[in-house]
Amino acid sequence: MLYGIAAAATALLLSAFLTGVLRVPALRLGVTDRRRRRPLPLSGGTAVAPATVLVATTADATGLVPLGAGVGRVVTAAGCVALLGLAADLRRLRWWVTPAGTAVAAGFVVPYEETGVAAGVAAVGAIVVATVAFRGLDHADGLAGTAGAVGAFGLAACATAELMDGPAALLGVLAAALAGFLLHNWFPARAGLGASGALFTGFVLAASAVFVRAGQGIGAGAAVLYGVTALGCADAALVVLGRLLDRRAVTRGRPDHLGHRLRRLGLAPRAVPVLLGAGSAGAALVAVCVHTGRLAPGAVGWVAAASAVLVLALVRRPVTPVFRPRQRVASASSQVSERLRVRSG
Repeated sequence: MLYGIAAAATALLLSAFLTGVLRVPALRLGVTDRRRRRPLPLSGGTAVAPATVLVATTADATGLVPLGAGVGRVVTAAGCVALLGLAADLRRLRWWVTPAGTAVAAGFVVPYEETGVAAGVAAVGAIVVATVAFRGLDHADGLAGTAGAVGAFGLAACATAELMDGPAALLGVLAAALAGFLLHNWFPARAGLGASGALFTGFVLAASAVFVRAGQGIGAGAAVLYGVTALGCADAALVVLGRLLDRRAVTRGRPDHLGHRLRRLGLAPRAVPVLLGAGSAGAALVAVCVHTGRLAPGAVGWVAAASAVLVLALVRRPVTPVFRPRQRVASASSQVSERLRVRSG
């Protein structure tokens, strides 16, 4: 217990430190969010993933919090997915590269001996969908970090109920690392999570859900996985449905995610992650209750129904056609010169 708390505190401090330190290198190297009007360094992904992996593997190597062979594979595969996301942050990749790479990584972590081949293949598909969907949440300040931390905490509770110390420790460390990142990502954000951090977080959540629920029933397992990733799934459904109705390419970026549409309704920037994070917490609570047997798997249907209502209520709301181009901020000296020129003229 004490070792787990110490590991989580270390991950929080390390993630907060790395996010701040890596901001300047990210700006100089051009690793920024291309969708913003102002350059936002994507140092969060290069902080959350290394902090989580380093703390978890160190705790395992020293014997303080043994992860186990299965969880070790999850950590390794998630690190590879984070590197794939970093490549996506550095340059544009074809739309199929990320799902394909995630599928390969997921194929190595699914415990087929417990799930069986057919259910294992379905689990790989679920991990890919949940991971890619979670990446879409990195469109509003504080949203992806909040949803990831809530989901990790909920899954850690599920793992603790099963006396699975390895997954519980990994998920606790991830939640703490995301909390450290949120110190820099709350509105107005000074750093973003990026594809690297978002894919890493989504993969760890989905793979851990499969690992914790392996061999305990497909229906309840699917309910738990959906509960901890419901917000990302709702956002993905909204984006896909909206673009299909507008007859636009599904893979072409556009400011039409949940946060974008709520902002168009007049919701304050700080209220978006609070409102959606509360909904994510409610869905995660339902998932925990399903896992522990306090609720039937069908209870997740209420989460799906609420998500469907939200999607249908927002899908026809007008959105900005394209992302606004990034504007260069003039230096102080150039602004002074411009003012003097105007006055003299």
